Amino acid sequence: MKIILKETIEPLGIIGSEIDVKNGFARNYLIPRGKAVFATPQNRNILAQEKTKLDLQIAKERETAEEMAKKIEGVVCKITAKVAEEGRLYGSITSREIMNALTAQNVNVLKRMILLKEPIKDIGSYKVPIRVYKDIEPEITLEVASD
Repeated sequence: MKIILKETIEPLGIIGSEIDVKNGFARNYLIPRGKAVFATPQNRNILAQEKTKLDLQIAKERETAEEMAKKIEGVVCKITAKVAEEGRLYGSITSREIMNALTAQNVNVLKRMILLKEPIKDIGSYKVPIRVYKDIEPEITLEVASD
């Protein structure tokens, strides 16, 4: 089903974009919550009239994301964990622990913004990207040490 987004939804797209989603997702979630409208010729005309307003909103979101990226860019996050004799961790460091450590440093990010390919299971220093906006991904330095 073709819909037009009325707000930016991270995995789907930015405001004003026309996308194709499953029927149930559109009818049961996006449209009732006012996040999207059906992609009809009438709605496309309304979108064209509001294009400048949407462009300003996109620019504002991007500017906010760039400010947040500057704040995040140089952050060094330290996490301690229990370690076995070989230098491997008991368990692993996941996105949730990274999010909690960043929150303790007054850097508020959501768990889904942390782009961790796989959980960290060894001691060391890692570069972890944080997706702030569609193509803005600053990196933090994560240092994992023994308890």
